[in-house]
Amino acid sequence: MICLALFRPFLLGVFAYLPLASALAQTASPTPLTSAAAPGGCVHPFGLDDNTEYVYQLLDHNGKSQGLIRNRVVSLGSETNKKQTITTNTVLIKSGIYDTKSRLVHSQDLTYRCRQDTSFTDGLGELSFESLRRFRDRRLAFAPVPLAWPNQPTVGSELPGGGVTVDVSSSVVDIAKVFSKVQKRRVTGDLSPITTPAGTFSCYKIESEREAGTLAHVDMLLRTVNKVVDYYSPNVGIVKTEVYGKNGKLEQTRVLTERNLGGKTNQSAAQKKVKVKFKE
Repeated sequence: MICLALFRPFLLGVFAYLPLASALAQTASPTPLTSAAAPGGCVHPFGLDDNTEYVYQLLDHNGKSQGLIRNRVVSLGSETNKKQTITTNTVLIKSGIYDTKSRLVHSQDLTYRCRQDTSFTDGLGELSFESLRRFRDRRLAFAPVPLAWPNQPTVGSELPGGGVTVDVSSSVVDIAKVFSKVQKRRVTGDLSPITTPAGTFSCYKIESEREAGTLAHVDMLLRTVNKVVDYYSPNVGIVKTEVYGKNGKLEQTRVLTERNLGGKTNQSAAQKKVKVKFKE
């Protein structure tokens, strides 16, 4: 016969622990949303790696498709400053815009960078190719300014602007300046879940003003100004972008629908049937 007295200290310890375990279970809170990107250092901008491809759906104000943007990583690299003290990692991206019938409309090369605790997108990506259509036979000199995306931005903080300016000229005369500037950038929302067809990502909300125009003469400026809201994940990049007109109404949305990480793909059912090859 087993003597219960021998187990009394053990049983008392178990019963004493039960109320504490119950209290812990009741007060436990969900794991807070955090950035997957480290506060310092970077391997590649937004965690992009070789053979990675992102697909974005372009939607009008009614949610109707206007086409696709496909961004594919074609090479990785690095740059070092003259003093050999700071290394900047780079990603070369082939970016293609496709119409609603999956036909390539325009393609360009973009370079993303990262150093220390910040990634940078190419300012060239802010320019609408339509603004250069009338100057297709002219000389074009591009001067892009990258946009900074910190790994852990502070809500309420301001971010530096960026964009691109294009000097249009002929062999004998300057013709115009075409520009797209992103300015007044401010972090207005902390990490929150944003759900897209490619998955759910923890994103910061960043609001800005995009000014685009053509300066043909000193006294002739044609421009438009839009409010832009970006939902940005430090470990993914731009997940969703909303563009608003002067009246404050939504004009266009760009949303991540497919994320191919070197063979592993997250995509919407609508995109599974779309297979488009880049025209190199």
